[in-house]
Amino acid sequence: MSYALPRPRAAVLADLVPGTYVRDAALVLGGAGLTGIAAQVSIPLPNTPVPVTGQTFAVLLVGAGLGWYRALASMAIYVLAGFAGMPWFAEHSSGVPKATVGYLIGFVVAAALVGALAGRGGDRTPLRTVATMTLGTIVIYAFGVPFLMNALDVDFAKAWELGVRPFLVGDGLKVLLAAGLLPAAWWLVRQNKDEPDSGSEQAG
Repeated sequence: MSYALPRPRAAVLADLVPGTYVRDAALVLGGAGLTGIAAQVSIPLPNTPVPVTGQTFAVLLVGAGLGWYRALASMAIYVLAGFAGMPWFAEHSSGVPKATVGYLIGFVVAAALVGALAGRGGDRTPLRTVATMTLGTIVIYAFGVPFLMNALDVDFAKAWELGVRPFLVGDGLKVLLAAGLLPAAWWLVRQNKDEPDSGSEQAG
């Protein structure tokens, strides 16, 4: 008598892609490239060195889509390659930007956090996705603001005005967009593959 092994449960969307190490390498590099492309959607703002970009949205999607360890590797490659001279930061820049380096470091931590939460079902429903993406956004600011304060020699109130307040509406829209896209993607997966409604495993 033979028994069929149970099909592994997909913790994040990337787990639905066939393959192992080659798949993971391609997804990690693809996530870094996507973030670099999104960074070129950049709108400079007056009186602040922090531009409006598509980076944060890409970081959050990469985190949710890849899971924590692949997202961590992807964002680490993005940041370190940019530091080393790859011109894929905002406006095709590279190097270590003194005023915004904290945001870049925050991308790595936020992507890993969002990936860990997504691996536990944090992107399966709109409300869960809003909570997951909001936490990821907060992490980015938590790293970005202190570095901005140090770079510009300003207090927290001034750094808030320069590096947080102008971006709150845009970040809110990004969170809402993710709250529509990710649960919709999982809904399509369930229709076609009968995947579970909520993940209970960490991406791995």
